[in-house]
Parts: sequence; structure tokens; C-alpha cells
Amino acid sequence: MFGKSAKGSAPVGISPSVPVSAPVQQNDQKIRSARVDTLIGKGTTIDGNLRFSGGLHIEGVVKGNLAADGDDATLILSEHGHIQGEVRVPSMVLNGMIEGDVYAVGKVELFEKARIAGDVYYNLLEMAVGAEVNGKLVRQKPTPAPVNTLPPALSSPEAE
Repeated sequence: MFGKSAKGSAPVGISPSVPVSAPVQQNDQKIRSARVDTLIGKGTTIDGNLRFSGGLHIEGVVKGNLAADGDDATLILSEHGHIQGEVRVPSMVLNGMIEGDVYAVGKVELFEKARIAGDVYYNLLEMAVGAEVNGKLVRQKPTPAPVNTLPPALSSPEAE
């Protein structure tokens, strides 16, 4: 109204309290804007393994292993977030604490308050001054797409 953009308005059929796309903020500094499908709030504790797809933002505690379905899944762990278990995700943004090994086939972003007590297996790593990893950093090469070595005429079933 009155020429201002509607930043807080949600699409029709979606509650304004559940953001479709939310910027992650820490100390009034924009860290990253990512799609958030699931939010685990600050006062929430999940006891058990967790699988997710899309974007997962954790401000609470997860006691169990965390795994992502799909190559576009992203984990965002805020400053007060805590995970006790193994984490397997395509990419992650971390400013909280993980007690366990981390496996990421994509990018791992560690901000100044990030703490990992375990080994980190990554493809691409970005680490801010102040972040801690108490374990090994192991770079994993990305898995290349399978290459079809046969000519197209020989690889199709109609060629026979």
C-alpha cells in the first residue's frame, strides 16, 4: 500500500507465519537467503533420526542423524541450533554446533560461530574467521555424470 513493496505478504493459500523464502539473519547481518520448507524452532528438541527435502532451518536441537533427500536440499543451522549425530546433506550453512561427522556433496559454509566436533567431508568449503572444526577436513571430489561410451545408434534398443 502507498507504493511500498509487500515483503511480508505470502502467496495465496500460504499462512504468513510460514515463510516460502526467508532470509537468515544473525546480528542484523544478512547471511544467506534460501528457501525454507521446514523450521525447527528454538525451543524444540527432536529425539531421533530426521530425513528432509528442500530447505531445513534448525534453531532447536536434533538428537539423531540427519539426512537429506534430493540434490537441492539445504540445511541451515542457526547460532542456537545444535545437532548431535551424523549429517548427510548436499549443502549447508552453519552457524551453530554439530557433534558428529558431516558429509556434504556440495558447498559447506561455516560462519564465525560454527562449531563441528567431528570430521567434515566436503566438495567446496567456505570458512569464516572464528569457525571451529575439531576433526578432519576431507575434500571429496564431485562424482562425474556417467559418460555414455557407445555411439547413440548402438546404445538405443531400436538399433538391434
